Amino acid sequence: MRGPHNIFRLVRAGATFERAGAMRTVLEAMNAPRSVRIAARVLGWPFKWLGHKGDANLPTVTRALTAMGPAFIKLGQTLSTRPDVVGHDLAEQLRLLQDNLPPFPTVAARNVVEAELGAPVDELFSEFSDSVAAASIAQVHKARLAGSGEAVAVKVLRPRIVRNMRRDIDAFYFAALVIETLAPGSRRLRPLDVVAHFEGVVMAELDLRLESANVSEYAANAAKDEGIRIPMTRWDLSSRRVLTLDWLDGISLSDVDALDRAGHDRILLAQKVMTTFLSHALRDGYFHGDMHQGNLRVAGNGDLVILDFGIMGRIDAYTRRVYAEILIGFIRRDYQRVAEVHFEAGYVPRDRDVTEFAQALRAVGEPIFGMEASRISMGRLLSHLFEVTERFGMETRTELLLLQRTMVVVEGVARSLDPHVNIWNVARPTVERYIAENVGPKAVLREALRTVRVLNRFGPKLPEIAEDILIRQMRAPAAPDRRPWLGRALLLVAIAVIGFGIGFLI
Repeated sequence: MRGPHNIFRLVRAGATFERAGAMRTVLEAMNAPRSVRIAARVLGWPFKWLGHKGDANLPTVTRALTAMGPAFIKLGQTLSTRPDVVGHDLAEQLRLLQDNLPPFPTVAARNVVEAELGAPVDELFSEFSDSVAAASIAQVHKARLAGSGEAVAVKVLRPRIVRNMRRDIDAFYFAALVIETLAPGSRRLRPLDVVAHFEGVVMAELDLRLESANVSEYAANAAKDEGIRIPMTRWDLSSRRVLTLDWLDGISLSDVDALDRAGHDRILLAQKVMTTFLSHALRDGYFHGDMHQGNLRVAGNGDLVILDFGIMGRIDAYTRRVYAEILIGFIRRDYQRVAEVHFEAGYVPRDRDVTEFAQALRAVGEPIFGMEASRISMGRLLSHLFEVTERFGMETRTELLLLQRTMVVVEGVARSLDPHVNIWNVARPTVERYIAENVGPKAVLREALRTVRVLNRFGPKLPEIAEDILIRQMRAPAAPDRRPWLGRALLLVAIAVIGFGIGFLI
């Protein structure tokens, strides 16, 4: 599939970037080798007339990507989470990339619904509107359930979108292969890995059953959170290409004037957006990865309505703990502790000097704390932090990049509501509460009890495991460097005894 038949698509893409004036911007942002720049110029300039014109009102890169269609729009959105690949300036421009496209005909949407749900639309719904929102992958219709009359949102994939996406992804793989072949130095950016990451993200979005699961998990995590509304999935009316959710009314956070007319407190809303994101990321390790104004509304009673769960982020418990300690260290301006956390987590190689690293972190934090409240940015802090850690040998961690990108988006939303919001003051209680529950003495005791329960559950097996180790080691050829096996075996026996004893007591 990834053969020369993709050449025309790549030529047209290069021509579109050249016509929009985006080619040089992209190559400079990625610090592309000279051979790649020459190849791109050769592919783009002579065939410039083949390129799509695009919207002249958009910035050059977003103009080119939007003109090329859904796959390129999604590629740009995905790359906005990878400043390690495209650079921070271009990542910021891509972050603003919108995927609003003209809707496809309602008749086509009804056909998809009937094919997927196995019944005529008129039997399932008493009303089925034209598109109320159209994006690159799917569009949404407002409908009412037959019988009950309840309002629901019906999300329908675009016709042939899966086939078209696979075709363009195939071309991306071919382009990455060409780039790595022509410029071996570009392999540090791992073009093939970037495309593979993009394929995983997009193909997940093309199966609405996965988004249904996202909604369900997110709603379960937030069930006890006050002031938050999340639409519930109608599983009997959902499938791979159709997703039906409760319809939740509200004012978009992008319409500040409407919020003021409705009497909503924008200062409280700004704080709620920030604390909601942080609490879900730290407490649950599962956060909404696309919290821009278009996906956030305010209900009549002031509740925050969260929509569109196609992009979600997940970080494990250990990473959450490290992330929280890093944040609280910066908030308290304890740069030595922040440096130690990086070394303890293995993020920075141990052959580096921790004091020197702490000094570099001070250079990151102090300028930000010297800013006025309206300019303090946690997203900017994380961006600078990743630059420093990269210089000290830290490998890229994609889950933290998505977290940082979402943090920047959330801060932007908060500032659009309250330009004077102090991000640190809003974040501090949430982070400190997490630290108290997961890093302090309570957490140590909880982890100890959990360990004891595990040992107690597997206690009957521990003597057998110790015996197996003893037998294997006794049968092995004697060697001076294998003496430590005895200590390990005795330790297992001791653990078994302790596990049984403590398990009996609890």
